[in-house]
Amino acid sequence: MMVSEPSNTIRIRRVDGVLTERHPVSGAVPILFDSPHSGRTIPHDFVTAVSLAELRTGEDAFVDELVSGCLDHGIGLVQAEFPRTYIDANRAVDDIDEELLAGPWPDGANPTDKSARGMGLIRKHILRNVPLYSEALSIEEVAARIAVFYQPYHDAVRESLDRLHARHGAVWHVDWHSMKPYGNPMNVDDGQARPDFVVSDSEGETADADLVEAVASWLGARGYDVSVNDPYKGAEMIRRYGAPSEGRHSIQVEINRRLYLDPDRMRKTEGFIRLKEDLDAFSAWLSGHVLPV
Repeated sequence: MMVSEPSNTIRIRRVDGVLTERHPVSGAVPILFDSPHSGRTIPHDFVTAVSLAELRTGEDAFVDELVSGCLDHGIGLVQAEFPRTYIDANRAVDDIDEELLAGPWPDGANPTDKSARGMGLIRKHILRNVPLYSEALSIEEVAARIAVFYQPYHDAVRESLDRLHARHGAVWHVDWHSMKPYGNPMNVDDGQARPDFVVSDSEGETADADLVEAVASWLGARGYDVSVNDPYKGAEMIRRYGAPSEGRHSIQVEINRRLYLDPDRMRKTEGFIRLKEDLDAFSAWLSGHVLPV
């Protein structure tokens, strides 16, 4: 069920179990945040071969909360309610491993290295050599996940960005994620320690270089260790919406979970409060950074 809840300050639209989007009614700036991997509502047909604790290791826990202060600074927020382990909005719609399916994908699969590592549109492994499913998925159920969950999420992000771009002539998009402290065998940086933040723009393809430098510098000045495009370069959410020559700037920001999360219990640590305060301040800074344009 879709519910719209206008208020004096925030316009809210919810699609139960699918997404929530919130947009400032007044004082809106041409910036959108999105969190495609923080969803924790388990769809009724999501039957897996793993425990809930294992399933939640794939979740960007509490990232939606960490960045929600953006609303106080004129920035809209779209967040997924479904788990990325069910279907991953940050993958191309044809990035499908057909070994997961009961038959060939009718529209033609185009699996990437993400699928090869078990993390394509439909996840194959929750951890290295730990299969998510005990039996093949039907073509119909995967198509339903795309139609009911994946496509509405992308529609919400695209429509929000288009609306802001039409109003302001340019738009800035930050796609938020969290990462484990160390790369694991399913990642390209297996065994390597990760920085506090990774800022990505697909190696200069999805945003103006000055924006990436400014974001990394701001976080660095706050005392964080920041890298750019290493080990993450950004995926579907920024590749699809970033077009800097058209005034559309999309970046991906990964937050190290050790800053705020107990990974064993998936609970917030004391670091959550300080990190959220810093990300609230980041929203305030970013609003001021783009407004002169």
